[in-house]
Amino acid sequence: MPDKMFFGAMLPQQADWYILGPILGVITVCFFLMMNQPLGASGAYIHTMNHVRRAGHRAAWRVWYFAGLALGGCVVTQFLQESKGLRIGFDSFRDAAPLWIMVPAIFIGGILIGYGAKLGGGCTSGHGICGTAQRSKSSIAATAAFMTSAILTTGSIRLISGGRL
Repeated sequence: MPDKMFFGAMLPQQADWYILGPILGVITVCFFLMMNQPLGASGAYIHTMNHVRRAGHRAAWRVWYFAGLALGGCVVTQFLQESKGLRIGFDSFRDAAPLWIMVPAIFIGGILIGYGAKLGGGCTSGHGICGTAQRSKSSIAATAAFMTSAILTTGSIRLISGGRL
């Protein structure tokens, strides 16, 4: 069996939200009940960087969680796609904008996301999934703010690009 067929059988192209949403919710609540810690990506990043620098508090499971996020993304983009060759994502953006616009925009976007996660005390997964599961008022407010800004930004980009993005 070719690798693509094997991975495709394990991970469908797109699972339905009403299947994965409840599974993610149950995993989040169970994890919090067992470990008494949220399952956020920015926390995993901080622990991984502390591990690399050998400084500060670090939990080994968070380092493995962060490595799994990166490895999982690599497996999906490199092995579960129809076309051959290296895939780096941002295909729609690359098709609609020249490289000299795309690279700085992605770089600036990454900086803003990191700054927002630091300023907001966590990332979108931490607030949106874990914080709302804990009924944290600040996480509910943060989730409402980033969902509103995401909807407005997406609408603006679609309007500006003429629907190409």
